[in-house]
Amino acid sequence: MGQATRNIANSFTTSGVITSSAVNNTTISGITDLSAGGSLILLSEQTASGDASISFTSGIDSTYDEYCFIFNNCHPATDTATFTFQGSTDGGSNYNTTMTTSIFEALHFENDTMAQLGYLTSYDQAQGTGYQTITSAQGNGADESLSGILKLYNPSSTTYVKHFIIRSNNYYYTNGSFDRYIAGYFNTTSAIDAIDFKFTSGNVDDGTIQMFGVK
Repeated sequence: MGQATRNIANSFTTSGVITSSAVNNTTISGITDLSAGGSLILLSEQTASGDASISFTSGIDSTYDEYCFIFNNCHPATDTATFTFQGSTDGGSNYNTTMTTSIFEALHFENDTMAQLGYLTSYDQAQGTGYQTITSAQGNGADESLSGILKLYNPSSTTYVKHFIIRSNNYYYTNGSFDRYIAGYFNTTSAIDAIDFKFTSGNVDDGTIQMFGVK
């Protein structure tokens, strides 16, 4: 995850655009040809420093049919915290949009005592309005963090639901790697115009989240 993200960052031109040649045939945490031959336009970047959450309340509009959020080395202030997100239809005044999701993970502990792949029924939602789990039981050690990608499709549609997919990896607090695959949709025909990321307890001690439009 970290290496792929660094490679993409190094491909920026001075205009802030990643061209198709920079991303074609490049796998970002398992997502190949991220922009399907288009360009990634960097719209916003936020770096946390003890913040309760990281919110994107502008720039999500009909300009782009697809948005990509890359979160890099997000570090919680509280041990075993869960990293989550939600969307808003009112510019960020409320983050309680109804969603249905699915989630499964592969995990492996450093001491090799556990390795498994499975669906996580306790972390999905069926017409829920809470924040969706991205990673859980994240360690807060000095060298522990999480990274990943959220792709949001056609958020400004007033006809269809709003699909999203997530790929993430986090450092489990007891020393292990949790690799998660999440998909779902905001079950609303109202436009999604804001996205919020936060831990279930404590602040976002450190980390960067970038928002791109896919052109």
